[in-house]
Amino acid sequence: MNIVGLDTLVFGVDDMPGSRQYLLDYGLDEVRFDPAVGGSYAALDGTCITIRHAADPSLPPLPPGAHSPCLRETIYGVADEATLAAIQAELAKDRPAERGADGVLRAMDDGGFAIGFQTTIRKPYTARFLGFNVPGQPPGRAPNDCAANPDEVIKPRTLSHLVYFVPDVAKAEAFYARLGFITTDRFNHLGPFMRPAGTQDHHTLFMIQRFNDHMVGCNHFTFHLGSASEVLQHGWEFVRKGYKSFWGPGRHILGSNYFWYFNSPFGAVMEVDADMDIHDDSWVPRACDPGKDNSQIFLFNAAPKWAPGE
Repeated sequence: MNIVGLDTLVFGVDDMPGSRQYLLDYGLDEVRFDPAVGGSYAALDGTCITIRHAADPSLPPLPPGAHSPCLRETIYGVADEATLAAIQAELAKDRPAERGADGVLRAMDDGGFAIGFQTTIRKPYTARFLGFNVPGQPPGRAPNDCAANPDEVIKPRTLSHLVYFVPDVAKAEAFYARLGFITTDRFNHLGPFMRPAGTQDHHTLFMIQRFNDHMVGCNHFTFHLGSASEVLQHGWEFVRKGYKSFWGPGRHILGSNYFWYFNSPFGAVMEVDADMDIHDDSWVPRACDPGKDNSQIFLFNAAPKWAPGE
């Protein structure tokens, strides 16, 4: 099934003004906003976050054990109408799967999360080419093209991945495998990293086995930036604006993506990431025990700026 990736994440929020400002500071473009209803905020390719009031009765139910604010719906983009029909036929074998007036095919997954599928809203976009000068390789940037720009406007390029806490990780993994998701790697006794068939990104979905009542809903979500430098510079600006760093900056081992996580008003941590591995069908999944040494190859903390002589 040609599911190409995440199109939209829908959150029910308690602090509408704060949520709106957070997404604008994160660098997403405001597509629409009505304080009485909510808004939508897009990356360069059109993938987006939608925020609505947590009490909005039209929102899908909360995941089991969760409370607001929280992720309320995950909508995947698919390649074409034939893929939508195939997904509907598969889901209808054991659960309601109906299309809404907006054309989105909706159902519930086996972890209690509301999911949807639509012909993808992803679109081509233009952004600065990011080249790197590496000894022994042809120059990645032309002479006199300076990479460090303190005034650079850094924009999220595409919705990358999200992470669920689930009550039965084996059951949840089997459900997404039915839809053509491929397990790329896993943490033993914790959960799998999975990618849908329409992307080679290391993962679009990671699921974590719940061990206590605090592990509910969405753990985190993120958009891809263009480079490690963008993660560091954008994260630095986020800290400067007063947002609290949760984890990072650093680089993961499984997926190899650079990361920086921040607390957010969405009931989940929001990350910026870049340079994720891609895999084809010849890839052999790895398995390792969870823990600090397997979670990141390195980790730093932001410190105040410094200069020699000060």
